[in-house]
Amino acid sequence: MPKSKLLSQLITEIRRRGYSYRTEQAYSNWVVRYVKFHNLTHPKDLDEAHLVQYLNHLATERNVASSTQNQALCAIIFLYKHVLDIQLDDLQNLKRAKKYKPLPVVLTEKEAHRILKEMHGVSGLIIRLIYGAGLRISEALRLRIKDLDFEYQQITVRSGKGTKDRVTMIPDILVGPLKEQVRKCQVLHQKDIERGWGATILPGALERKYPGINKDFAWQYMFPSKYRRKDPRSNFLHRYHLSTSKVQRAVKKAVKAANVSKKVTSHTFRHSFATHLLRNGYDIRTVQELLGHQNVETTAIYTHVLNKGGRGVIPITQ
Repeated sequence: MPKSKLLSQLITEIRRRGYSYRTEQAYSNWVVRYVKFHNLTHPKDLDEAHLVQYLNHLATERNVASSTQNQALCAIIFLYKHVLDIQLDDLQNLKRAKKYKPLPVVLTEKEAHRILKEMHGVSGLIIRLIYGAGLRISEALRLRIKDLDFEYQQITVRSGKGTKDRVTMIPDILVGPLKEQVRKCQVLHQKDIERGWGATILPGALERKYPGINKDFAWQYMFPSKYRRKDPRSNFLHRYHLSTSKVQRAVKKAVKAANVSKKVTSHTFRHSFATHLLRNGYDIRTVQELLGHQNVETTAIYTHVLNKGGRGVIPITQ
């Protein structure tokens, strides 16, 4: 489906509201699929019954996860409400996809250290930061130089999940490596400036409000990419942060080298951070704040991981 007027209007509205590029991509894709499902009929000529039909198709025939179905619902509701100015109310016949709530995969401290021992360079530093500060990988990669306060030994996470800011700590063991990373970033940024580059993408309207601030070292990414690339929205050529896939590949390689049989991703280290804090006696509310969870119930899932097998029942071995 070519980029239609409707899709352009959707993208404009998403950007006006400050949604992330990933959300823009996801919402656009769901709208395209929705229109294709109904034989390219314009959404304004479709009603609640057509939306329910599509969502039920996802749940019963495509067998998608509940989170996937919910994302499709949010995308299409956004289209109707904010682009077409149509209110959809009657979704009574909607068949919700079954919710699957697996317990998070958590490493033991020995397993975590074995894997980290196999990780080196910038990817290793990022994973150590995730494990030591409870960051999501997207939060770690989006860090700017100014977000690290070595005086107070803390990190400010900007626009985390739910577009909320929060503060977490810099582990003692990472102060030195992070300062060295800042030094390397400064050398790279100075070279970029000498080449006539050095400008980065700023959030919101900061660049218009403070002209030239996009070249300030404080606004550069903490973990910059080796190469410059175009911003998909503005086509501005700049040095973006390291890619998620590069870090995930490094994790996969280290897990194999450490001979750990669990399914481990970068997010596993965030799960392990929370579980190990609770195991060491930290208050669940403190862990909740460090993780940036809106509800303590979300954090409470890690208490289930701490339970002994068989709910603590001692098996009879005789």
